[in-house]
Amino acid sequence: MFESLQERLDGAFKTLSGSGKLTELNVAQSIKEIRRALVDADVNYKIAKEFTDNVKKEALGQKNILNAVKPGDLMVKIVMDEMVKLMGGQSVGINVKGKPGVVLVAGLQGSGKTTFSGKLAHYLKTKKKYKPLLVACDVYRPAAIDQISVLGENIGVAVYKEVDNKSPVQIAENAIVHAQQHGFDVVIVDTAGRLAVDEEMMTEIENIKNAISPNETLFVVDAMTGQDAVNTAATFNERINYDGVVVTKLDGDTRGGAALSIKYIVGKPIKFVSTGETMDTLDVFHPDRMAQRILGMGDIVSFVEKAQEQFDEKEAKRLEQKFKKNKFDFNDFLSQLNQIRKMGDMKSLLGMIPGMGKAMKNVDIDDNAFVKVESIIYSMTPKERGTPDILNMSRKKRIANGSGYSIHEINAFVKQFEQMRKMMHKLSTGKGMDQMMKQFGGMPGMKK
Repeated sequence: MFESLQERLDGAFKTLSGSGKLTELNVAQSIKEIRRALVDADVNYKIAKEFTDNVKKEALGQKNILNAVKPGDLMVKIVMDEMVKLMGGQSVGINVKGKPGVVLVAGLQGSGKTTFSGKLAHYLKTKKKYKPLLVACDVYRPAAIDQISVLGENIGVAVYKEVDNKSPVQIAENAIVHAQQHGFDVVIVDTAGRLAVDEEMMTEIENIKNAISPNETLFVVDAMTGQDAVNTAATFNERINYDGVVVTKLDGDTRGGAALSIKYIVGKPIKFVSTGETMDTLDVFHPDRMAQRILGMGDIVSFVEKAQEQFDEKEAKRLEQKFKKNKFDFNDFLSQLNQIRKMGDMKSLLGMIPGMGKAMKNVDIDDNAFVKVESIIYSMTPKERGTPDILNMSRKKRIANGSGYSIHEINAFVKQFEQMRKMMHKLSTGKGMDQMMKQFGGMPGMKK
């Protein structure tokens, strides 16, 4: 996400390296590169020019002060502040207060509306403790109702659908009555999309909005469509005056221009960003955190929040005792892998840690390495998982046959596990931090 833009901006800041202070000449050189980087990231040229003009004005206004600060560092700070402003300044929450609260989801076909609706339901249920109801109002796309039904089943959220009713307006109205009668807090209405903006589509979404008077109308855009996403967002806003934007597929091969431009063009905040297919990959959009990540500063606040969501105090105390007694086993290891998995993919997580983004640039982190480890452990007997010390060559050969991996791979994993267990035992007594850091690069899935 934003890797290309981050590299280009980093190059722009390097033009200031070696300079004692900001001057009109070195600022102009840096600004030129920043503007090119933004345009290459699919930011509208007019926006890129206004952005860099603001940066230039701010930089030249500080050229004779703060001489103790390196010019490159000062320019990074100025660019970050302007980028935060460009993306909205601060995060804006979603309004779902009501009896029930109603959220209307709109967008083009293929933008990820239905998947987002499921993610939003999961978010409201697990993090906000609401009782949401998903509503299937896409009566045109083949299997659309089946898709949202499967999503609802997977996350444990009820889905309201009327298979034989072809009126989205009536379905939405009936769903709200159903929610009122059955104690649902929030109704999330997933509407139909089209391959392109057309009058029929716009009229239909207008009619639905007028009929149900939603608390929130959210427009979903696919980040991979770049500047086209911004143009479509503007067209929709003219017709339905939505409350906020959701940017999906930010984990794909995207240049990021939509996320940077949409607030400026439409005047509506980005409320959520989606970075994966699983239901837990929906994040509230924070302009300051996004700017920090784009500039390679990491996002330690989001990292800590994700960790806290998975933190179990009782489990932590239990593991601490096992570490101290050197009794950590394969069952415990599986439990920890599951906790890490729930936080997201490893490279994205490490990229949130300040300084790690650049360090991990050429490191290939294979999340499928977890699958390999799980296959090996699940091929063990319950006794072997609980008492790693009994693994002799005969048992390892049987595990190799059961998991489909070679005896060499089994030996390598067991050796790494033993090294980690010894290190955690030392750490639990306040020793061994240096050794642990040296071992980190050799764990499964980590390679240069």
